[in-house]
Amino acid sequence: RNRKNQAILPLRGKILNVERARFDKMLSSTEIGTMITAFGTGIGRDDFNIEKQRYHKVIIMTDADVDGAHIRTLLLTFFYRQMPELIERGYLYIAQPPLYKASKGKTSIYLKDQSEMDAYLENEGISEAVLELENGEQITGADLRQTLDAGALATQLIQRLQPKADPQVIAQAAIAGALDIEVDQQQLDRAAKRLDRLANEGEDGWSGKLGEEGAIVFSREVRGVREQVILDEDFRSSTDARRLHGMREKLREIYDRPSKYIRKGRETDIHGPVQLLDAVLEEGAKGLSIQRYKGLGEMNPDQLWETTLDPDARTLLQVRVEHADEADDLFTKLMGDVVEPRREFIQANALDAEVDV
Repeated sequence: RNRKNQAILPLRGKILNVERARFDKMLSSTEIGTMITAFGTGIGRDDFNIEKQRYHKVIIMTDADVDGAHIRTLLLTFFYRQMPELIERGYLYIAQPPLYKASKGKTSIYLKDQSEMDAYLENEGISEAVLELENGEQITGADLRQTLDAGALATQLIQRLQPKADPQVIAQAAIAGALDIEVDQQQLDRAAKRLDRLANEGEDGWSGKLGEEGAIVFSREVRGVREQVILDEDFRSSTDARRLHGMREKLREIYDRPSKYIRKGRETDIHGPVQLLDAVLEEGAKGLSIQRYKGLGEMNPDQLWETTLDPDARTLLQVRVEHADEADDLFTKLMGDVVEPRREFIQANALDAEVDV
């Protein structure tokens, strides 16, 4: 840190959830008491004085994982409920420490989150790469980037639907047009044939048929064991399945026939957008040393300075409240005592969450 204008206040463990705690219990919290003393503002309706605030930049700096996000939310709850003037005056910020460091030779790059990591690997994976279609056409460079991006939404939809069925079955059914509400046997046969292309030797024999109550059923027998994948009416009529079916023509343009992803002499058979993305990410990671930071404590002082503390290089998010009613409702829902609204929020947003496992 720069000792002239930077002070670091370490906070140990998780902060008290002030949404549920009484005022006297909040004041007895060591971490919260330390913050109040450091800021100099006092606390409470009668004693708080924003004019005594010692720092006009208060930066929340937590680990870039799920635990860090939880601690950050607890701190935001404290500031929003007990020191809202810090937010109103624009004094409160959130640091953006990197989750990854990727190195190749003597060159290193820090990447903020999984999205940045994936984008970096994608760029590496399409450099010097070719997607060769069955008719001999070769897709490279910007065109390959465009092909990858075009399949990104389909990949996202397949991954969102994945908890309900095998992603390979979903992908091949989509390309074959078998997610059509008015699906016919020809489309089901086409999807089954595509699944056979992907199967290991002796594990093919896929068939598709219309089941009961609007379901479609794909099945095969492997070493005497019957395997079934059922896409029921709820699945087929879901928003994600309908959007995926709407992309069938674009998907068919690239993936109707087998293609090959080729990079530096290595080949991968491609039958759908998920396979292409996986192949590109795997190739992009070759030759890289990738470090995932579990916490800020894993960085040495120089790394911490250049990624999080250096004013000329760091990234900060200023905390603002644009819609007070919505913010109040969200804090009450996520941090309050009533369980049911929080459960409903989690269920509604679970598929959009990035979770550390």
